[in-house]
Amino acid sequence: MSASTISRSTFDQVMVPNYAPQVMVPVRGKGSRVWDQEGKEYLDFAGGIAVNALGHCHPALVKALKKQSEQLWHLSNVYTNEPALELAGELIKHTFAEKIFFCNSGAEANEAAFKLARKYAYDNFGPEKHEIIAFHQAFHGRTLFTVSVGGQKKYREGFEPVPAGITHTTYNDLTALEEVISDRTCAVVIEPIQGEGGVIPATKEFMQGVRQLCDQHNALLVCDEVQSGMGRTGQLFAYMGLGVTPDIVASAKSLGGGFPIGAMLTTSNVAQSFGFGTHGTTYGGNPLACSVALEVLKIINDPQLLANVSTKHDRFRHHLEAINQRHGVFKEIRGKGLLIGAELTDEYQGQGKAFLAAAADEGLMMLVAGPNVLRFAPSLIIPDKDIDEGMARLEKAVAKVVSGH
Repeated sequence: MSASTISRSTFDQVMVPNYAPQVMVPVRGKGSRVWDQEGKEYLDFAGGIAVNALGHCHPALVKALKKQSEQLWHLSNVYTNEPALELAGELIKHTFAEKIFFCNSGAEANEAAFKLARKYAYDNFGPEKHEIIAFHQAFHGRTLFTVSVGGQKKYREGFEPVPAGITHTTYNDLTALEEVISDRTCAVVIEPIQGEGGVIPATKEFMQGVRQLCDQHNALLVCDEVQSGMGRTGQLFAYMGLGVTPDIVASAKSLGGGFPIGAMLTTSNVAQSFGFGTHGTTYGGNPLACSVALEVLKIINDPQLLANVSTKHDRFRHHLEAINQRHGVFKEIRGKGLLIGAELTDEYQGQGKAFLAAAADEGLMMLVAGPNVLRFAPSLIIPDKDIDEGMARLEKAVAKVVSGH
C-alpha cells in the first residue's frame, strides 16, 4: 500500500471501527491551517482536540524535536535523562507541584493519579478509605479505571464489571457533594472545565467548596487538567484562576503540542506512596517527548501569550453571538480562554455532527462535545485574521444546516 492509493475508505479496510473520521485525509499543516490530499485548505479550530496548542509544525518545536532526534530517543526508566529532569524542574517551578511522574497520555496521567490517591489513603488511613467521588458527564480517559471514574455511562457499557468504589454526583452542586463525601472518600476527581461533557466551567465557589470538603475528610483533590491545562484558559493551569491548590494534577494534550506526553503533578508528601516498583511506564519521560514539551512550556508560560488567550476568547464569542443573532442556533455560549462550547437550541438537539460535516465542507475543522455542543479548541496563538476567516466559514456552514433543517 502506497500513499497514492490511500483514502478514507482505506480506514474501513484496515482499522478497528471505533472511530468514524471525516471524509478528507489531512496530509500537511502549518500554523492554524491544514491541507488534505486534494490540496484543499482548512482552518483548524479543533487543535487536535486541544492538543496543538502552538498550531501545526511550530518552528521552535520542530527544531527541538530535530535536535533531540539526533542525540537520544529512548532509554526506558532503568535510566533517567536530561530533558525529563529539566521539564520536571520547570513544571515544579511554575506550579504547586513538588514531584512529577511522566507518561504518554491523559488517560495514563489520570490512571496514575487515581492509583496514587488510593495508595496514599491506604498507606495513611487504611484499606477502608478507598472511595473516589467524580461527577456526572465527566470524562477522564478510556482505560477501564479512568472510564469508570468518568461520569458517562455509555463509555462503560459492555465493559463490566468495572472497578468498584466510585461514586458520581452533580457538577457545580456543593450540596450534592456534601451528601456523598465521607471519611471513606480517598479523592474527589474534577475537571475545572468539563470538556467532553459539554464545555462546562466549574464556578470558583464550587471549586473552593470542594477543596474545603476534601480537607474536612482527609481526601485528596485531583484536578484533571488534561484539556484545561497548559494555557488553555488563559492561565498555565485552570486551577490557578479558581483560588484552590490541588493535591494532584493530570496533564497531557497541549503539554506536548502534538507529541504524545502526559504528566502527573503532585506534592512530595503524596508522592511518597509511589515508592519503588509501585507504578511504571516504558515510554513515559522519554527524551523526545520531554524535549518538545519543555519548549512548549517555555513558549506558553509567557504573560503576554496567556493574556492574548483571553482576548482571543472574546473575539470567538463576539463572532458566535453575531452568528446566533442571525441564525438562532445556540442556546448558550460558554467556556474560558480557548476552550469554548456553543450549545445548540432544542430545535437542533442531536445535530452536532451535521454542523461538523457542514463546517468541513466549508473548509473548517472543529469539534463537538456530545451531540448538542459545538466545541472550539484552537491553537493558543491562532492569528486574529484566522479566527475571523474561520468564523465566516462557520457562518456559511450554519446557514446550510439551517436551510436544510
